[in-house]
Amino acid sequence: MRLPSLFRRTPFRLTLLFLALFAAAASAILAYVYIASAQEAQARARSDVEGEHAALVAIYRERGADALNQALVDKILTGGPFLYLYMDARGRGITGNLSVTAEGANGQTERQSLNESPIADYAGGEQWATFRFTDTESDGTVVRKEAFGVQTTLPGGEMLYVGEDLGDTEAYLTRLTQALWLAMGMVLLLGAGGGLLISRNVERAMGRLNAVVAAVQEGDLKSRVSVRNSGDELDELGQGLNRMLDRLEGSMASIRHAGDAIAHDLRSPLTRMRARLEVALIDAESGRVDGADALQVALDEADNLLKTFNTVLAIARLQAAAGRAPDAEVFDAAELAADMAELYEPAAEDKELEFSAEIEKGLMIDGARPFLAQALANVIDNAIKYTPPGGAVMLRARRRSSGEVEYSVTDTGPGVPEEDRERVIERFVRLDNSRTEAGSGLGLSLVGAVMEAHAGRIQLDDGPGAWGGSGPGLRVALVLPPAAE
Repeated sequence: MRLPSLFRRTPFRLTLLFLALFAAAASAILAYVYIASAQEAQARARSDVEGEHAALVAIYRERGADALNQALVDKILTGGPFLYLYMDARGRGITGNLSVTAEGANGQTERQSLNESPIADYAGGEQWATFRFTDTESDGTVVRKEAFGVQTTLPGGEMLYVGEDLGDTEAYLTRLTQALWLAMGMVLLLGAGGGLLISRNVERAMGRLNAVVAAVQEGDLKSRVSVRNSGDELDELGQGLNRMLDRLEGSMASIRHAGDAIAHDLRSPLTRMRARLEVALIDAESGRVDGADALQVALDEADNLLKTFNTVLAIARLQAAAGRAPDAEVFDAAELAADMAELYEPAAEDKELEFSAEIEKGLMIDGARPFLAQALANVIDNAIKYTPPGGAVMLRARRRSSGEVEYSVTDTGPGVPEEDRERVIERFVRLDNSRTEAGSGLGLSLVGAVMEAHAGRIQLDDGPGAWGGSGPGLRVALVLPPAAE
């Protein structure tokens, strides 16, 4: 028969384990307390008996048997915890207060009146023994008590037994044992109840988590775990799961958007390619034109498609790097900026743009040079592409006051409206003023992915302002952390 889920939870099992450990420890402590108390009581009783016995023997030695007998009578009449029995050489009782029903040390012989030694196997000399006897309380209650004492043979041949009633000590130990067992029972009961309560709460919390997991498995990516804001590990688990689901939902939405965008953006090039191939085939069959030109156009369209796919794969690779750029190395960012300036200055001159560069030296960063070069190339290429003739493009590489390294490209083109600056970094996003230009809308998206993989960021701001009928321009800054020293 399978146990209910409440009893199969880890917290309840841990509670039972701790309760078992506590019970074992409490039992050991109880045994130690009992044994230590019993030994202490016996040691105290032995010391008391030794003192009383020594005093009586001294009376016998100094004043004789009659004085000892009189002393015993006085002590018995006074009362106290001691038990006495003065016997002749034959072991017959002379004076004592052990004239009660008693059981010998062997547990078999019972006597109505102790006219002989309570130590049944007394062999002479000094002999200590513990035995149980039956006594009658003042209210008539018959109780069994324990006594501990010593018996010796006096110089005249008589025998003297002196003992102490351990009934009170035994009763105390009994009460102590019962109290400890009761306390342990209450702790075990409360612990089991607490374990059930904790297990039930954990079961409810885990039930909420499992419900969210089941909903996600059914395709509901909007399901989230309710967080109680208690700061415990279950809240941390729920918050982590919610963050994971947020990223998963964002990734799925990005995949759907990317798929739709790819289908939308590639439909036109594929349609044009098919049409031109069809026209080239008809013209080639009729002999009107050489089909080589049409095939070249088709090859150009295919190259654009391959470039788009390669860019998408590069972005995916960077995003999979999880904050660490692949093939990273420490290099001088100034050298990369100088290479980019040398590469794009002729292209800017061809478009009648003024191109300038301001580059500081010794800007060491830790990153993947090819990806950073591609990102910087995309930013410079966009600046040249969208800046009208007669404008200007400025490339800077510098160290910020915070220690970060910054690439910035400033142009005098139309710029990007402030409300579109976050959106323009997304995949396949192209603003209205760029629809007539060639491109796939992946340039700044790749730049953003490169910055994320390098623990950096991209910032878009206004350029120098309106200039030559165009503006306000755009300033794109790529901010990177410096290399660790």
